[in-house]
Amino acid sequence: MSKPWIFISPSSRGIGHALTAHLLRCTTLPILATARSDLSGVKESLVAAASSNGNETHTDREDKASRLHMTYLDVTDEPSVKMASEEAARIFPPSSHHLHLAFALPGILHPEKQPRQVDYGDALETFKVNTLGPLMLMKWFEAFLPRRATDLSHMRARAQGTDPSPDTDSVHDVKGDLRHDQPFRVPGHATWLTNSARVGSTSDNGMGGWYSYRASKAGVNSITKSFDMHLRTRGGDGATAVAYHPGTVRTGLSREFWGSVPEDKLFSPEFAVRKMLEVVASRTVEDRGKCWDWKGQEVPP
Repeated sequence: MSKPWIFISPSSRGIGHALTAHLLRCTTLPILATARSDLSGVKESLVAAASSNGNETHTDREDKASRLHMTYLDVTDEPSVKMASEEAARIFPPSSHHLHLAFALPGILHPEKQPRQVDYGDALETFKVNTLGPLMLMKWFEAFLPRRATDLSHMRARAQGTDPSPDTDSVHDVKGDLRHDQPFRVPGHATWLTNSARVGSTSDNGMGGWYSYRASKAGVNSITKSFDMHLRTRGGDGATAVAYHPGTVRTGLSREFWGSVPEDKLFSPEFAVRKMLEVVASRTVEDRGKCWDWKGQEVPP
């Protein structure tokens, strides 16, 4: 039986921080999380966020801290991505472990309303972070995903509900407040999710603008499709790749536009994480290679 682990990059802020804390709290799986600075401070923040329900014991916090591994990674610096993959191999030897959930979340936004506003340096940075960043993560971490011979029987049993002790996921409302608990079952197949955006859809572009950001996210959808085809060849139904549109989330990336977004469409990071995991848990292998939004609806190419 191959032992599963989770990879989240980056985890220092926004959706990545909320997602890491959520999975640390609501699963028993070990996590490799990345940041570009202050690794110990980020880890302390994540463990605190994962232990914020008030019922945590010292032992609970120690367990979370022991399952959370931090490593330096800058998606615009390929050697750092390679070094992070080497650290992953040390912590999770491929002979006994496999990457079961991966979340590639790097993203920046330089909005332009017209071509004259496109700055070459900003556009280049956008492609480096939003498109080449996830591609470098795929390059150096795909080897950890299951192959055809990987034993996923335990994970498939969990997904089918035959495991006697599934992980429990906490459900939050739009503001991120704890509402109730319900079982959360990690899908039986491994999933690689790359953060995309609805504006990356060419056919759905009815407003124009945001030239570099739109193009970078269209690129994300394209490499996700190609990566999924690669995973299908090497791993069959054991591993899939999807792109994902989380909606407008109250993070630093979207801060400039909070005032123009209806309140019920401006999501807290905690709510965004819950919707993301609902989509991941409900995708089948037939849903592979596509871009999905927070409602579980396909975003057209």
